[in-house]
Amino acid sequence: MSVRPMAYETQFFGFTPQTCMLRIYLAFQDYLFEMMVVVESVILKKLEALPAVQISRFEIRKSTEKFLHFMKARFDQLFEKMEEVLLQLVLSIPDNVLLPEDRVHQQYPYSQEEFRALQDEISQLQQQCRAEAAAGQALRAELEEQRAVQAELEKVLQWFDGLENVCREHGTGNFKESLAFLTQNCKKLQDVLRDVEKKSKNIKKSEQLL
Repeated sequence: MSVRPMAYETQFFGFTPQTCMLRIYLAFQDYLFEMMVVVESVILKKLEALPAVQISRFEIRKSTEKFLHFMKARFDQLFEKMEEVLLQLVLSIPDNVLLPEDRVHQQYPYSQEEFRALQDEISQLQQQCRAEAAAGQALRAELEEQRAVQAELEKVLQWFDGLENVCREHGTGNFKESLAFLTQNCKKLQDVLRDVEKKSKNIKKSEQLL
């Protein structure tokens, strides 16, 4: 079998010409083997009809195999010539023929240097795209964080608005004065709480003594 690389033919046919020839060879070979089996069975039937002829099955099988080897040798010689003709004249693309999908290379030819430069440019553009995608993702994350902070600030502002309304309802219009008033009240409440806790502890001690 031919081992000459035929990449352009493979691109056109969708299979390697050598693979095609191998399948043809195997198909012919299988047919030859099947034919020898049929010939052997016919010979055996003919001998059964002629009792006077004394030929054993072993001799018939030996003769059939010998004939098979002879036919296979002749077939290999013929197939080698047929393969050469088919690969050169049928399954090959002439050097002056250009496939339709490759005509763009003829219209826009590129040298090796230009092709490498184009690949480098494509690689740089891919890196830029990845960098821009990462930057965009970081910006989206920062925007989400800003939205969360803005929501918290809006809650604080609403709380201050509510606090100011409460102060107005109780007759205190100045927010600073209201805040100072609330601070003083908180301190008073803390003092009262400490006093209550102290008295509670004293009461528990008294109950334990009793």
